[in-house]
Formats: sequence, structure tokens, C-alpha cells
Amino acid sequence: MTEASGARTSGADTYGAVEPRVPLGEARVVLAGLGVTGRSLQRVLTPRVASLVTVDDKADDADHSGLGSDGAAAVLAEADLLVASPGFAPHHPVVAAALAAGVPVWSEVELAWRLRVDRLGSEGPAEWLGITGSNGKTTTVEMLVAILRAAGLRTAAVGNVGRSLVEAALDPTLDVVAVELSSFQLHFTHTMSLEAGAVLNVSPDHLDWHGSIDAYTRDKGRIYERVRTACVYNVADRTTEDLVREADVVEGARAVGFVAGTPGPGDLGLVDDVLVDRAFHTASDDPDRRKSAAELGTLADLKQLGDQGGVVPTHIVADALAAAALARAHGVPASAVRDGLRSFGPSEHRIQRVAEADGVTYVNDSKATNTHSAAASLAGFAHGTVVWIAGGLSKGATFDELVSSRADRMRAAVVIGADPRPLADTLARHAPKIPVVVIDPGDTGTVMRRAVAAARDLAQPGDTVLLAPAGASQDQFASYAQRGEEFARVVRELTS
Repeated sequence: MTEASGARTSGADTYGAVEPRVPLGEARVVLAGLGVTGRSLQRVLTPRVASLVTVDDKADDADHSGLGSDGAAAVLAEADLLVASPGFAPHHPVVAAALAAGVPVWSEVELAWRLRVDRLGSEGPAEWLGITGSNGKTTTVEMLVAILRAAGLRTAAVGNVGRSLVEAALDPTLDVVAVELSSFQLHFTHTMSLEAGAVLNVSPDHLDWHGSIDAYTRDKGRIYERVRTACVYNVADRTTEDLVREADVVEGARAVGFVAGTPGPGDLGLVDDVLVDRAFHTASDDPDRRKSAAELGTLADLKQLGDQGGVVPTHIVADALAAAALARAHGVPASAVRDGLRSFGPSEHRIQRVAEADGVTYVNDSKATNTHSAAASLAGFAHGTVVWIAGGLSKGATFDELVSSRADRMRAAVVIGADPRPLADTLARHAPKIPVVVIDPGDTGTVMRRAVAAARDLAQPGDTVLLAPAGASQDQFASYAQRGEEFARVVRELTS
């Protein structure tokens, strides 16, 4: 393993002030957003601050809504701290007003970390193992939890998945938590110091929120700041290694790569069908020191995650190795990695087989919310056998590379979304011979029924109808989960 090193380049001019002028218990706090995250923040903050003012355009019980620049400036004039939910981008009037006024802006993650630090003298607190990336975060977090539990540790998936991070930070029953972190959450996270953190990959996403791929990448890299034990990166994605080199870590923290192939010294990887560790290998793994690596498991331990032909996709192997690296950084034995991976099942809304009827298989991958994850999803199927249901909010990304690289997998495509034209036009340019049905966005409540019915008519025996949208859901659905649930419900109705 090599030591991670570098200089931190982000500053107050990019991310705003960090410290309120008074302690949190005396602070007048503005809370932006009353969604699921915001409600959790509201419960935790109310008894811990001097006053709390809420801002949300959609919540009837918010103190303020529909604020423009002037209104936001007035609300922030008397504030000591703004705690912002992930939906509030830096250019939002409320956040922009705070930055202009020098009011510190904290994410949920920053608040949770501060609460954790306040508990350092009490029982606990749990260590944090963090994961970010454009794709595979949830799968890797859930794999990590399975491994930690196999080691007998009290753990939970928290952050952008599972339990609320602020509530988990106050839970004295946890030994260690697996934290899924989005680029939104990391942007206004200033003091977090993970035991170990991983960036799985970086591909264009959420450019409407961040403004550019460089800004998005920079925020992903913030997970490595102040890491204490290991910065885990993807050997196949040079950007992630560059982020480790640029990070300002605690002295002694090491760079640990993972690769779905033969690992170099200090990395985790795959030799034939065996997952191996060449980073944390110790005498306890091999008392005779006759082996050059510790065996963590085999591809057979991941067979439940294989494609229709039983082959475990490369991205699943990579996720498993990343989870293993983080667990090993926490001191988990190799045997627990194997047992955890064996026990892990497919995530809901991730390559989830829903039904089979008339020789056609229906698969829900609603969590494929960007082009990179949709490409990985399509890659798992045979050439020319997929009727692809896709579309939604592009978040500033384009579909050209996705369609041109995966057109050979498609028999046909069904395009949904409030604005289906960008994807439909891309299909016409790069896959002109593939039949395409565009679902009229009118009557949102029947969109999925019409899409599944169209896909069923296009499919032939042996095909797969695959929902892998390559876009966010909020234009026509409440969430990717609700989109996937609607797909599954309609499939079962139409194929029963």
C-alpha cells in the first residue's frame, strides 16, 4: 500500500464559511428542505439549537416558501447557520444568500459528524466507512453491511440510503456504519474524517446541480479529505486515483486500489475466480507467509448476483472488492468477507427479475438513474435481446455514448419521460434500425402501464424487457423506488 498525500485546494470561496459565530446550542439555524432528510434534521435540531426556521416550497408547515433572492437574504440576515438538504444546490436563492452573507452552510453529513464528535467522550461513537461514486454506491454499501455483520459487528447502512445519518450518529448501539454519500451531501461537508473512504467511479452526472464535470468530480473527492486509515480507489478509473493524490489525509493513511483483474501490491483484485487481498494481508491470514495474498472468496460466492447466463458482471466484482477493502481497513477478517458476500442478495430495484411470461423476462433496474449505470445494466444481456424502457431527467448528461455503445443489445426501445425527445433523437441518430416507441408524457399516472404494454408487444420469446432509465425519476415519479414499484406492479398485472 502506498501513502496517500496531497494538498487540499477547496476553500471558503468555493464552499463558504465553516464555523458559526456561536456554538450550535446557541445558534439560530435555518433548515432548508423538509423532505425525508429534512424531517429527520428537524427532529434532531429542534431540541439542540436556540431557534429553528424552516424553508421549503412544497411543505405546508414550513415557516417560509417561495423565497426569491430578497426574501432569502432577509431570512438569512439573522441566522448563524444554514443546514441544507441535498436538493438545495449552491445556486438556490437560500443557499446563495447564505454564502453571500458569510453564513456557514452545512450538509446533513456535516451536522451528523459534529454530533458524532460531541459524543466522543460517551459510549461509542461508531466509526464511519464512506462510499461515493457515480454508480454502484448502494450495492457496495449493502455488501459492506453484510460483511460487517458477518464479522459480528453492530452496523447499519446510512446516509443516502437506509437510516438517517444524523440519527445514526446519536445511536450508541452501533459499532461501525456504512455511509453512502452523494456529491450533493459532500459539497457542504467540511470536517468529516472517515476511517476509510472509497470513490467507486466518476462519470458525468448531476451537472445541473454542480455546473460542470470538474465541480462534480471535485465534490466526489471530498470524501478522501482527512481520511485516517485508507483511501480506496478504482484502478480502472484514473480519476479516482488522481482524487486520492490530491486529498489532504491524516498522516499514515494509505491508498488502496481495487480492480476486477490481477491486483498489484497494495491492491485488492481477482486472480482467476478468486477475490484476493494484497493490501491488508497479514500473518493472521497466512501464518506461514507462503502466500502473496489473502483469499477473500470466489466468484461462486457472488453467483446469486450473476446475469442470466450465471456470469457475475465486472461491475459487481468491483463493488464487492471495494466493500471488502473498506471492511479490511476496519480490521475485518478475510473469512467474514467471504461469509458476507455469500449472504448478500440483489438490491431492490437493481437488476431485479420481476416476472416471466410467454418466454419474456421482465427486469427492474430503476436505480440505473444515469447513463453509466444503464450501460452497465444493458451489458449484462445478450446481443439484440433487450426491449429497453428508458427516459427521465437527464441531469445535464447526454445519451450518445450510451446508445452507440449498447445499441447492439437492443431489439427495440420504449421512451418515457416528461421530455422524451433527447433520448428519442439519440436513438434515431445512433440506432436507426431499432424500433422506438415514444410514450406520450400526458396522463402521468398511466405512463408505466403504456410503456410496459408497448414493450410486451415488441418483445419476442427469449427477450428481456428491461427498465434501466438512464435518468432520474422526478419528472414523472416520486422517486426511482416508486418508478420501479410501478413497473413491477404493472408487469405483474399484464402478465398474470
